Amino acid sequence: MSSFRPARALAVALLAVLPAALLPATAAHAATRTVQGGRLDWGIKSSFQSYVTGPIAQGSWGLTGGAATVGGSQFRFHSATGSYDPASGAFRAGFSGGVHFTGHRKTDGSYELDLTISRPTVRIEGGGGTVYADMVSKDRGSGRVTSTAQVPLATLGLAGIDMTGGSTPIALNNIPATLTSQGAKAFAGYYTAGAPLDPVSLSVDTSAPAGKPAAPKTPEKPKSSAKPQQTAGRFEDAAVDWGVRRTFREYVTGSIGQGKWTLAGGAQDGGALFRFPQGAGTYDPEKQTLAADFAGSVRFTGAGGLDLKLSRFAVTLKSGTGTLRADVLSENTTRRAVPLVTFTAKDFAPKDGLAVLTEAPAKLTADGAKAFGSLYRAGTTMDPVSLAVAVTAAAKLPALPDLGSEPTPSAQPSGPPAAKPAKAAATVADESSGTGLYLALGGAGVLAAAGVLFLVRRNRATHDTPS
Repeated sequence: MSSFRPARALAVALLAVLPAALLPATAAHAATRTVQGGRLDWGIKSSFQSYVTGPIAQGSWGLTGGAATVGGSQFRFHSATGSYDPASGAFRAGFSGGVHFTGHRKTDGSYELDLTISRPTVRIEGGGGTVYADMVSKDRGSGRVTSTAQVPLATLGLAGIDMTGGSTPIALNNIPATLTSQGAKAFAGYYTAGAPLDPVSLSVDTSAPAGKPAAPKTPEKPKSSAKPQQTAGRFEDAAVDWGVRRTFREYVTGSIGQGKWTLAGGAQDGGALFRFPQGAGTYDPEKQTLAADFAGSVRFTGAGGLDLKLSRFAVTLKSGTGTLRADVLSENTTRRAVPLVTFTAKDFAPKDGLAVLTEAPAKLTADGAKAFGSLYRAGTTMDPVSLAVAVTAAAKLPALPDLGSEPTPSAQPSGPPAAKPAKAAATVADESSGTGLYLALGGAGVLAAAGVLFLVRRNRATHDTPS
């Protein structure tokens, strides 16, 4: 027996040293990660949407801040920022964009129902989750308008979900949401606390914390004391953002149009809008006039011979009014420089080397109506126009909405229930694989149904009061 003592002692010594040797790697893996980029898809409450646009409220809703639509009744919020701790599962992600509901128009032109929900933030900690949002609402009785930042709007049902140990992207799918008491108050009393809301889905990118930053370099002094350009002439860069019309995009990609859109020539997709970049032309910051041409094109194709291409976009500003033009290709005929929409641009002076116009309301012109095959009448409200012109080399154009990476279907749990942990339907991919943590409503029943996702049927019925 004594001959085994040296080996036994060595084994004990190795076991004692091994945990310490593994600590740095474990700590590195568990370090808090940065959330940067991603989307949140949430219909808030689809029956409320139906009520607002139905025969009783006779209202509408509109999107702000680059929010988009996805699916039948979901709003897509974008550009996630926040943090994620793989060790504890603590998660925080704030998103950009908003939706504005109006209904019950009064004789003075105002609305009895007037509600804006924007900048949703999801926080998860200690097994519980909450959706916060900025809310502006009008009380149903008094008409008093209340504006509150980051109201705890809804609680999330996270039973069976293990948030620890994820990499990127991180996705939560169809998570049940319930209205809070604070949310019910901010919702202008249309619902009581405990009312079910639409399920929440999100996908965000995360990155490991950066190392210790290097000492900042002493900036070089400019060789000349050049001032920002303040005279009429060429500018450094420019871009125009326009989504054409939300309902037109939905028609093209929906069950009737059964089509798609295709971007070319450098045009970029921002979710709710298209960006046409590389602007070139002239700009007078004092007179606030602009004549600029942009790169890129968008082509819509679909059933019934739908084929519409818009290219060679151009913007002119004069006397506070803007016009967006484009070449229009349809029915094998090209019309050059068609004035599609007009918009208001009363304040387009540069600040810190950048002139910006954000979501200017746009109206369809008579020529634009012809370009759309008389689908819309002249004067129809189209998607707003955003414009940015950099008059100095240092100025940067506003960033496009960041929707993050597409979730990886291969990261979803699969296989028989027995092969999976009973406590949660989640998989953690290898850190180096580029895939991430897919989180879904857990339990053997969900796994046996061969999915990490389940569909929640939405009540679209219209009632005297929203349901």
